Amino acid sequence: MKTTFNGWSRRAFLGRSAGGLGALALAHLMGNPSRGSEAGAGTSTVWSPDPKLPRPRAKAVISLFQHGGPSQMDLFDEKPALNRWNGKPFPGGELEIHFDKQAGNVLGAPYAFKPCGQSGMSLSELLPHTAKIADDITLIRSMMTGSVDHESALRILHTGKFLAGLPTLGAWLLYGLGSANDNLPAYVVLGDPGGLPVDGERNWSSGFLPAVFQGTPFRSGPSPVFHLQTPGGIRPGARTNQLAFVDALNRRHASRHPENSELPARIANFETAARMQSAVPEALDLSGESESTKRLYGLDKPDTEEYGRRCLLARRLVERGVRFVQLFLSGQPWDTHDKNAERLKGLCAKTDQPSAALVQDLKQRGLLESTVVLWTGEFGRLPVSQGKDGRDHNRHAFSTWVSGGGFKGGYVHGATDEFGYRAVENIVSVPNFHATLLHTLGIHHRGLTFPHEGREASLTDFEVTDAQIVRELLA
Repeated sequence: MKTTFNGWSRRAFLGRSAGGLGALALAHLMGNPSRGSEAGAGTSTVWSPDPKLPRPRAKAVISLFQHGGPSQMDLFDEKPALNRWNGKPFPGGELEIHFDKQAGNVLGAPYAFKPCGQSGMSLSELLPHTAKIADDITLIRSMMTGSVDHESALRILHTGKFLAGLPTLGAWLLYGLGSANDNLPAYVVLGDPGGLPVDGERNWSSGFLPAVFQGTPFRSGPSPVFHLQTPGGIRPGARTNQLAFVDALNRRHASRHPENSELPARIANFETAARMQSAVPEALDLSGESESTKRLYGLDKPDTEEYGRRCLLARRLVERGVRFVQLFLSGQPWDTHDKNAERLKGLCAKTDQPSAALVQDLKQRGLLESTVVLWTGEFGRLPVSQGKDGRDHNRHAFSTWVSGGGFKGGYVHGATDEFGYRAVENIVSVPNFHATLLHTLGIHHRGLTFPHEGREASLTDFEVTDAQIVRELLA
């Protein structure tokens, strides 16, 4: 029997009059394991004790993703040989060149390095605020990946695979752990107001996992979530009656079709949307933050205000139980094919203080032990010039730093050759890093699987050899 209202079918009525809440399709917002088989949650194998490793501490991750490939030898991996050989042919053998016709001679590092913190970690002068948290971060100088192209390298970093359309790290994490706050999305993306990053929404896709596990973009401005606010001109009483009527239609339809598991989930999503109408604005309201906290993040400076605001919002979200928060930059600004020195200076002026402030703020609030902060790009840069003053892509070495959640503070892991081209000591592949990160969250990467195309797929099954936890990175 078809339910009608003034000549409209139930489907048409929901499409036309449910307004913002109907259009939200909030099944993708909340990773609640209580939905059981409807979402596919609760089927992963989680932490199993290992006497050789510490118990997991982390409950959430904040990913400060740097699209484009930050130059490791100019920021994190000091290489005096670059300046000794500046302007001369590269003496270290053949290089894998992406834009081979533009390849030049060795390009020196334009900024000085200095030891930082009690650990003596060597960092570029462009990172004075990161220098202040040197003893709270693990700096991995020996990261490597499988692609020199942006899109495929991004997918490897985010999904563990070359191919497009697969589940991202945040989606896998949510699948394994579920939500800790039913009033907020469990996986939030804080995008750049300037536009989408390269590869767009694939950066936070749930792929073949149920849509309940994909990221939810929050925009800047008065309406952070599309269609969440009641449309203008609709009185509160009318809105309440409208939603009550929609709820009655849904529940009557569900009672007639108990075999359809999507209907109860849809009803729950309407209820979630109603809760989000108050929870989201409260979480994003910075008016209660102290002036000292706002200055810590750089909200008082034009260069750092926008990125600092998003870093502060990330802290507020994990405080409220959000599992995974990701910050992106518009386009791929770290892709320094020209004006490498100039562009690095501007990017560090934008991101250095807010990134360090996030770690400092989490630590002073007692949240760093339960929150992993990850700063990384998709690959690194070459030791030779591209054109006059740029650097080309490099998949053989890049640097990543991570803090909190059981990672070892004040620790430098791995090394590259004398020019920073290739990781040569204690190499960390992307699957191995993923396995280690999942471990800090209490998830065994071999058990975190989902049936796909006739096999049990996982985040870390990219390599022929099994991914391994990098024990040296853990406190």
